[in-house]
Amino acid sequence: MVTEREHQILEWIREDPSISQKEIAERANISRSSVAVHISNLIRKGAILGRQYVLSESPYAVVVGGANMDIAGKPSEPLVAHDSNPGTVRLSAGGAGRNIAHNMALLGCDVKLISAFGDDAHARELMDGCRNAGIDARGSLVIPGATTSTYLFIMNEDGDMELAISDMAIYDQLLPAHLERKLDIIENAALCVVDTNIPAESLRWLADNVSVPLFCDPVSTVKATKLDGIVGKLHTLKPNRLEAEVLSGVPITDEASLGRAAKALLDTGLKQVFISLDARGLYCANHERAELLPIIRSQVTNATGAGDSMMAAIAWAFLGGKDLEGQGLAGLATSSICVESPATINTNICADAVRKRMAQADAATTLPSPATPVAAAAS
Repeated sequence: MVTEREHQILEWIREDPSISQKEIAERANISRSSVAVHISNLIRKGAILGRQYVLSESPYAVVVGGANMDIAGKPSEPLVAHDSNPGTVRLSAGGAGRNIAHNMALLGCDVKLISAFGDDAHARELMDGCRNAGIDARGSLVIPGATTSTYLFIMNEDGDMELAISDMAIYDQLLPAHLERKLDIIENAALCVVDTNIPAESLRWLADNVSVPLFCDPVSTVKATKLDGIVGKLHTLKPNRLEAEVLSGVPITDEASLGRAAKALLDTGLKQVFISLDARGLYCANHERAELLPIIRSQVTNATGAGDSMMAAIAWAFLGGKDLEGQGLAGLATSSICVESPATINTNICADAVRKRMAQADAATTLPSPATPVAAAAS
């Protein structure tokens, strides 16, 4: 039976099928999250046959997070401390959120990015790059006189990061007030991916006000603490071992403690978790099952950006209806392609290439013995 409030909302939708949840909330003088519950009930009761008035004809994803200019240095020989090292220096678009959005676009997703930019040359280059990559960044905050986020890092000769300096103060301005103005964009998406470059109060606001599935990349152990108290409001979390330890409170030293850490995270209400263990693979868990998937071997040229590509592929696979294992395999396959390029984004990534590599997963490295210490191989 349709309630009086649901009947009222249904009439407004009949009058204007394009009406937003925010507009309904304002008319009814209730919260937007309450509107989302009423609409869900109307769909369940069959009063609404679908969410066409909520979702666009072409479903899209929203990414909320960092977009920086990356300056990367890689030596041609082993690094020598306190000295000038011959090598290469590359300038490229980066930032966890922007990288995730770019990888999702390469995989064929329609994706929108909400980030923060200054009004400098780096901002213009990043915005142009987003347009060229098929990313709609028009919902981002632009701050006159501010400096666009910059990330300077130095790799070793194997392509692994050795040292970095991040100038990301601009993200402190990406506050709930701006996100609230973009709530319709987020709520009309099929899912929202967020990184922890944005303020803790903004992460909490998203967790409290967004009804679409929230996927999160903790980014680092320091920034992961911004998720305290809201992990259970997320749908999917993709930490590495150290981030999983911080968020779960469980030191991960072997496979048994790995399972306990994942369970602690899931017990908060989190729907699924993917814990990256680098050379040991990817631990995938939800409330029904858990599985440790082995890595897919590839020739590593630059490991920077592998985690972002994995997060993008997990979200892409979820949108495609893949189960827990399918999402994990997609993440491993995409990251194995990502690291083969000297650039943070490997433009060879595409849906067909990822599916092909997923199909070859049986030929990947054999899963190590459960007795192998996790901590020795993970980072």
